[in-house]
This record gives sequence, structure tokens and C-alpha cells, in this order.
Amino acid sequence: MEQRTVKVTINGEAKEYPCEITYGEIVKDYENTAEAPIILVMVNGKLRELHKHLKADCTIQFITTRDAIGNQTYKRSACLILLKAIYDVAGQDNTDKVVIHYSVGHGYYFTMKGGTALTQEFIDRVKERMHEIADANLPIMKRSVNTDEAIALFHKHHMYDKERLFNYRRVSRVNLYSIESFEDYFYGFMANHTGYIKYFDLFLYEGGFVLQLPDMTEPDKVPEFKPREKIFHVQKESQEWSDKLEISTVGDLNDKITREGIQDILLIQEAMQEARISEIASQIAKAGNKKIVMIAGPSSSGKTTFSHRLSIQLSAHGMKPHPIAVDNYFVDREKTPRDENGKFDFECLEAIDVEGFNKDMLALLDGKRVELPVFNFKTGLREYRGDFLQLAQDDILVIEGIHGLNDKLSYALPKESKFKIYISALTQLNIDEHNRIPTTDGRLIRRIVRDARTRGSSAKDTIAMWPSVRRGEERNIFPYQEEADAMFNSALIYELACLKVYAEPLLFGIDKNEPEYVEAKRLLKFFDYFVPVPSEAVPYNSILREFIGGSCFNV
Repeated sequence: MEQRTVKVTINGEAKEYPCEITYGEIVKDYENTAEAPIILVMVNGKLRELHKHLKADCTIQFITTRDAIGNQTYKRSACLILLKAIYDVAGQDNTDKVVIHYSVGHGYYFTMKGGTALTQEFIDRVKERMHEIADANLPIMKRSVNTDEAIALFHKHHMYDKERLFNYRRVSRVNLYSIESFEDYFYGFMANHTGYIKYFDLFLYEGGFVLQLPDMTEPDKVPEFKPREKIFHVQKESQEWSDKLEISTVGDLNDKITREGIQDILLIQEAMQEARISEIASQIAKAGNKKIVMIAGPSSSGKTTFSHRLSIQLSAHGMKPHPIAVDNYFVDREKTPRDENGKFDFECLEAIDVEGFNKDMLALLDGKRVELPVFNFKTGLREYRGDFLQLAQDDILVIEGIHGLNDKLSYALPKESKFKIYISALTQLNIDEHNRIPTTDGRLIRRIVRDARTRGSSAKDTIAMWPSVRRGEERNIFPYQEEADAMFNSALIYELACLKVYAEPLLFGIDKNEPEYVEAKRLLKFFDYFVPVPSEAVPYNSILREFIGGSCFNV
């Protein structure tokens, strides 16, 4: 019988391939022409792993390790190889738990519990074993089991975080990945085999270790290990907060919500944040010579609400603060620079009227009366509405904006008078012990909800512009983190369960034929892990109110 063929369109060229051939076999024809290893494919707009089989006529796009999705797939696969290597070297009986925590530079920070000492010699053996696994080109197998079977399997292997997590999953099937006899669950797709994972390194660090991995801009190079000490210790402090609340994973959070309710958790988390804001205010007051507080952080960190809450604490310390948003100094939309893709680049410093900002701030410091602008995000124009300000002797400016730590923004203002604060939503919650929640996911979800409410933007619009936002953060914000005099983590341990109620309808509004649907589908699947939390109990001064609405501040 003649084998049936199907038509496949790649890069505008149509070819005939045998039906039931794998995408991995198709990819082999293009390996030498792609700019980086092809790790996944997009088939008629849907992501597919390379072991999947061709079924019908289709259009295929290649996803390489230079793409964001491909880079995440590479990193996820590297984590699977790392875990197998650890269990191979240490043995099942000597390994109680290996936990991925958060990003450190270009890597992930892990801790390990069990009978094996975490030494340089052990790390070297694990790295050697990882290279052996990678060099062997072992297939990364995938199988689907029913949820009850998966829960029993997780219990057997002492993966209790996953066991708790899947007690709340409504899906009937679970996909498990394995290398030889080592099997685990991962949120997201994997590489076809271990040979993709050629570049990595391991470093002992702060009681744990870091798996250092390539950035998507240079997928064939392991970057130098340069940990940012201040941001790491803020993350570690947040992890300790989570441990005190006994909520490290989504399963823990769901247990608390369903068995005890959210009220106590919510109030404790808000109280912890208020205590930290009070500490920062005390630090500013004790300095004695600060007239300008500069607050900076990436998109959707809650800078505006933080500036208001800090202002209240500064008032309690006998000072008279005046919050000012740098966003109100955006140039008019038509003058906004564009990025390499021709889209508006709102994250670059040139999107701000820097000269006008410095002129107004200097005038205020000189005791002059100044009319401050308000930027209308719906019209894209700066407006003046009679908002005048004049500083007295004990007044202090509280200025927030993504470029706050960059002295180029405030070049005319005296350095000795500045106090710099870095704020970010550093998600302290894990999906489970081997699946982290990227900080950028939390901020993207915040922004989708806020932009729909305040700027008339659809979830599709926000997702489309997010890569540009991220590139801007890498250029304009993250390089200045360590220059901060104080740092603040604005993430709330309960917030994703609350944001779920607002974000899901917006994500469902993205059509399946839109390019942003892939990301929307990923986020919708992510929300399936969470038991929802109603927003009525969220305090009116909470940072979360900046995104869901109902804040007592003008945000």
C-alpha cells in the first residue's frame, strides 16, 4: 500500500512528507540553516514537541533556543537533567528534596536536603554526570497518566508538593517526562533529547547552588556568574516569610484557602509589607539630608502604591512627602521612540521628557511654585490640570518611575540628597519543588489586569508589547538594581489566586488565530493550579489594589 503524504509549508516553501513522520525528522533537513538549534515547532499556530507526529497538511514555524519559548524549554530540560544527575550521584536514599527557588543572574538557585553534603566535590560530580547524560543524546520521554495515578506516583517518590498540587487539578490526565528511569512532572514542554543541553555550569552559592544557563541572545554560551547580592538577599528574605507562613507552593496556598480561609494570610502578608515600608521610612529619616526619594523598578511592580504608602510612613516620621510619578513626564505619544520592531518603546529613557522633569524638580527644590503635568494614557498626551506644588523647608519629593536609579534621569539633582529604592514583584511562591513561577509571569498578569482597567488595553495588546517591555527592563532597570539604598519586594503570596478572577476572562478573549494565543493559553493553564480568592477582603491600601482597582490612593 502506498504511504500517504501530506503537504508541509516551511519558510513559504511547500514540501511533501510521509504522514506520521515526526517533526524531529522534518527538522533534520533544516538544522544547518537555522540560526540556533530548533527545539520546538509551531504547527498551524500551535506549539508542538519534536517527538509528535505529522498528521495533516500544515504550516510549520521553527522555535529555536534564540526564541523566548525555546530558551525556556532549554532551561526546563536542563533542570530535568540536573535532577536526574543529582539522584544518580547521591542516590535516592540520600536525597530527601531538591528545590528550585528563584533566578540568580542567568541561573536558578537550588537547595538540597538529605544525607549528602553539598560540597564542591559533589557539585563537580553532578556536573560531570550532567555532561554524560547530555553527550549520550538520551531521549526525553513523555507519557500521559490519569491524575490519580500521578498523585500515587508522586507520593511514592516523596514528591509531596506535587501530590498536594494535583489534588486541586480538575484535568483528568497528567503529562510526565522521564530520562531513563528518572521521571518527573514539569510545567511546559521539553526538548526531544538530552543532546540539546550542551551549555551549563554549576556554582556553590549561599548554602545552595546555582545552575547557570545561556541567555536567549547567546544560546551557545554560558554567561559569567555575577550574582546580584542585594536582590538575592531580598528574595531569600521573602522565601523565609513564606516558610513562616508555611506556604512555599501553590498546593500549600490552596490548602490554606480551602481549610482555613484567606483572611489571616492576607492580613499577615500586608502587615509584613507595611513593617518593611516603615523600616525604609525610618532609614530615610535617620539619614537627615535626603530631599529626594527615587523609587524604581520594572513594569507592574506597584511603584505608585508603594510611593503613597512610603509617603504615609515618612509623614509618621515627621516629614512632609510629595509623591511624583515620572510617567507623567512621558513625551506625547507621537514623539515616543520606536524599538527595533517599529513599536513604541515606552521603556527607554528617551520616552521621558528628561529636561522638563529636571527643570521642574530643580524649581521645586528652589522653593518655586510649579504646575505638574498629568499624562493621559488613553489620548497619549501630557496635560496640565492646575496641579500646583510648592515645597516648604521639611518637605521631601517621592519620585517613582522605571528609571529612578539611573542618574541620567535626575542628572541635575544633587546626588547627596537622593535616597534610592528598588522595588520589584519577586514571586516567592513555587508551583511545586521543581517548577518555579517566574517573576515576569506575575508582573505580566498584573499588567494585563491593570491595563484593561485603566488604559483600555486588551490582554492581546499587553502580551504583544511585553517582549519590548522586557527588553527595556534588561537595558534600563536591572543594570542599576545594586545601586539602591534599599529594596522592597511587592509580591503578595496570595495575589495570583486573586488575580485569576480578573485575568481569566481577559485571556479567554484572545482569539485562537492570534499570535498572542499561545501565551494566553499558557497562562490559562497556569491559573488552573490555583483555587480562586475573592478580592473583597483585600485592604484598600494594598499594592494589589493598584491592579484590580478600588485603591484608596489615586493610582
